[in-house]
Amino acid sequence: MLFCVLANFRHNPLIRMSSPTTSTRFILGIDLGTTSVKAVLLEAESGTVAASYSRQTEADIQSDVEPRGKEQDVERIVNTLDKCVAALPRHLLQRVGRIGIAGQMHGVMFWKSGQGCCWLEHEGNHIFQPRDVSHLITWEDGRCSSEFLASLPCPQSHLSLATGFGCATIFWYLKHRPEFLNSFDVSGTIQDYVVAMLCGLKRPLMSIQNAASWGYYNTESQSWNMDSLKKSDFPVHLLPEVVKSGRLAGKTSCEWNGVPEGTEVGAALGDMQCSVYSCMIEETDAVMNISTSLQLSYATSTSFTPPSTSDPSSPVAYFPYFDGKYLAVAASLNGGNVLSTFVTMLKHWIQELGLEVCDSTVYDQMIQSALNKGNTELLIQPTLLGERHAPNQLASVSNISVSNLSLGHVIRALCQGIIQNLHCMLPCQHLIKSGVKRIMGSGSALSRNEVLKQEFERLYTLPVAYGRNVDSAVGAAMVILCDW
Repeated sequence: MLFCVLANFRHNPLIRMSSPTTSTRFILGIDLGTTSVKAVLLEAESGTVAASYSRQTEADIQSDVEPRGKEQDVERIVNTLDKCVAALPRHLLQRVGRIGIAGQMHGVMFWKSGQGCCWLEHEGNHIFQPRDVSHLITWEDGRCSSEFLASLPCPQSHLSLATGFGCATIFWYLKHRPEFLNSFDVSGTIQDYVVAMLCGLKRPLMSIQNAASWGYYNTESQSWNMDSLKKSDFPVHLLPEVVKSGRLAGKTSCEWNGVPEGTEVGAALGDMQCSVYSCMIEETDAVMNISTSLQLSYATSTSFTPPSTSDPSSPVAYFPYFDGKYLAVAASLNGGNVLSTFVTMLKHWIQELGLEVCDSTVYDQMIQSALNKGNTELLIQPTLLGERHAPNQLASVSNISVSNLSLGHVIRALCQGIIQNLHCMLPCQHLIKSGVKRIMGSGSALSRNEVLKQEFERLYTLPVAYGRNVDSAVGAAMVILCDW
């Protein structure tokens, strides 16, 4: 599948705006991300982006599981999705033949079968509004402590369990708030929910990619760990039916923001896999993306078989990809969010001094100050959020001296620390031994930070290509286009 699609995309820049003819068909690609939603229209024949629109969701809400709970308002996410789709040219939306949807993995939300939304007419469009649904408990949720995870049954899977994973969160509710689960009879990721609502499915379908991200799913047997889950009184009726990644889930049950009724919709995919899919040109490429978090990944050969058991201490995980392949992924929880946290800290310090400054000014000035420092002896371990393979690891600063306390030294050390942390998880030599010949560098945090680029190239000596940014919405459209 991968190179069937990429063959059509090699000579067509993904971000080019095209001028379609009246007979052109389109794919609608959607990414329901952690902080934003993006919708794109992809020309089916040329593979070019005809239009795109993205918008911040501002969906974070206070969790009653403080301070580690991370939850989002589903209605805000869906409202943002509607605004993104409605912002695309209506005459092009009317020629959409398929919809591909990706979204943030690991998270879980709950609703009642057949009752998750109500359809309304709004400004000449049909839209759906969530009804009787829970909050989305996201992948960043930290309510499951190491002690709690250790008390759970061992997954019969090569993928380790971590806090923020769907099944771990359900186990947490089962132990601490079982009455909460009694209000619902189905669950899924936010993208599974959207697909189910669009297609009028009573129960959601979940791709192998999203199922594996929840834990307790065996990718080789392609089944949930039903025996061990049932023995632990896990509410297995909440688990979705799992289908192969890339297959159709159904058809739209109603006209939606101009998209015709009866439009085919693919089973929702993982945003990580779709982002890599959109960027990887050759099978010997690795893809490094630094946005909110940080991922470095490469596709294994078709002969690769993941380990039969999980290793929670391993910093590299193997996630199901496409065509029977796996993605070897070093997924750090500490990427652009660490820099954003530092900016927020600086801004608060400045405000406490009675001054005001905008975030962009702080960010630009601190990057410029670090560019003036080619190196530093200051050492920063930037793991503010821990890591999935080391959840109790905290951030630290060491090797402090009078000569390295300037802002330039601190930011240089912070960027060094982010890349050094990644390199400890997946060293350059490992990539070379695995046949990787080039790294595709992408992501919003990388594109605006020359210091991060310098530090990455210092440790990773393979050729690095920039400029082809990952785009999960485009990737989701590319996948669903392949066999059309």
